[in-house]
Amino acid sequence: MPSNIEAIGSAIDVSAIDSVQAVVCDLNGILRGKRVPVNQIEKVLSGGIRMPLSIVGVDIWGEDIVGSSHVFANGDIDGICASTGRGALPVGWTLKPSAVVPLWLVKEDGTPFLADPRQALASIVRQYHELGLKPVVASEMEFYLVDPEPDHAEPPISPYTGKRLDSDAILSIDELDDFGEFFSDVYAECKRQNVPADSAVAENGIGQFEINLIHSSDPLKAADDALFLKRIVKGVARKHRLAATFMAKPYGGRSGSGMHMHFSIIDADGNNIFDDGTAEGSDVMKHAVAGLLRGMEETTLLFAPHFNSYRRLRPDTHAPTRISWGYENRTAAIRIPGGKSSARRIEHRVAGADANPYLVMAAILGAALVGIRNKWMPAEPTSGRAYQGKGASIPSEWGAAVTAFENGSIVPEIFDAELRAMLIACKRQEIAGFAEQVTDFEFGAYLEIV
Repeated sequence: MPSNIEAIGSAIDVSAIDSVQAVVCDLNGILRGKRVPVNQIEKVLSGGIRMPLSIVGVDIWGEDIVGSSHVFANGDIDGICASTGRGALPVGWTLKPSAVVPLWLVKEDGTPFLADPRQALASIVRQYHELGLKPVVASEMEFYLVDPEPDHAEPPISPYTGKRLDSDAILSIDELDDFGEFFSDVYAECKRQNVPADSAVAENGIGQFEINLIHSSDPLKAADDALFLKRIVKGVARKHRLAATFMAKPYGGRSGSGMHMHFSIIDADGNNIFDDGTAEGSDVMKHAVAGLLRGMEETTLLFAPHFNSYRRLRPDTHAPTRISWGYENRTAAIRIPGGKSSARRIEHRVAGADANPYLVMAAILGAALVGIRNKWMPAEPTSGRAYQGKGASIPSEWGAAVTAFENGSIVPEIFDAELRAMLIACKRQEIAGFAEQVTDFEFGAYLEIV
């Protein structure tokens, strides 16, 4: 075995590590897999690792889905874990340097397992390529740094002042300076893993930040980058005795964390087909907007997949609540940013930072493609405050979003039946799990009153 293994970001010195993590991404956006001795890394990279196909469909607590056809009905069969082509990614924030190898699932006959979220996105990308088109995508990831000691969300203590943060400070340079060493380490790890991190800003909430990723014409890599940025941020935070959370709403009364997706589409000649030389954008762009709007109710489950997700989708919170679009309008679900017409693009603002980047991107690109194929046109864009208006509301309750996903007419054009069945069963099991819990707040409210 060679002393160094090439990773996309940098070469890994095998002598410095004793194991690698072979991982796949489940429907909740959680990496699951195996710790493998480093002398078996070539086996991992060559598709020699197998895992149950059911692993992508477990619930948020890692439990099998009761009654799942992928568990006991068929013997919980294995799939082949193929390399995504990303190679081995160096991990530098652990006590001892290690590496992680991203994998995705294929069936025994070599065909993609389309319930694997990365395979689901790949299926949509292939459809674009068959039309001679290439999506160009980028994401903006918001998160909170919190104190790791309490059992509830508590703002962190500034390493610079020694005082706990106590005020919202949007675009605060001082707050970025307070956590300068943390951000320096995040950017260093991003460079090692070839995650193209761009600007970082302080957001609306106490200890809330945003890191933008540079746009890419490879949506699979862009989704990989979003997933691994989250892992890097959380890992580096632990190293600095902090905790990082991508929960959609860690504080009930403060801003939620979103994962805004920007995209345009280029043709075989490299032209942006959303650009017609005007500020309004081309008819093709409007077809894409119409597809996103028509599919929004039934795809909300991909953008808000968890119990906590729906605390974010509230009026006047910088998160959308209505199925709407507008030019330079951050209160709308779909925003068309200004700027040069050559950079005309769509910003999708519904997804929370807690969502799975592969499924978010697949839902957005898939619904846009349905609109383009059908040449749908959207209603008039919204001007001003989009929280009021005639448009339908984005589902504001978890169970309603699951039902809309299950009964939707556009979702089957985007996602394979196997993925849909696994996701619905997963979410219904999670809903049942939360319904059984009595919170301290609930207990205190009713203990001696009723």
